[in-house]
Amino acid sequence: MTEFERAVYEAVKSIPEGKVATYGQIAKLAGYPGAARAVGNALHRNPDETNVPCHRVVNASGGLAGSFGFGGPYEQKRRLMAEGVYVMDLTVDLSDYLFEEGSL
Repeated sequence: MTEFERAVYEAVKSIPEGKVATYGQIAKLAGYPGAARAVGNALHRNPDETNVPCHRVVNASGGLAGSFGFGGPYEQKRRLMAEGVYVMDLTVDLSDYLFEEGSL
């Protein structure tokens, strides 16, 4: 595992149940601002989905991952809804569910 991946996974662990963060937020928190796409790649290789809740990471518009690595976007939707995050048309309303970056 790379230092970048470790930093990303630690950042993702800080997102509480019932909230989401964007790939860009995670990149910034991990110390790699501008590396949103690389965050997505790292999450696709997440070795510990139980402890690294990558389903809580969405794109900048609130969209779910088209290729969510643990069962596709409908599995990501199922996991988010089980935590109380409402998902409509594979999109989360960031005005309701975005975990504020300053709180991360």
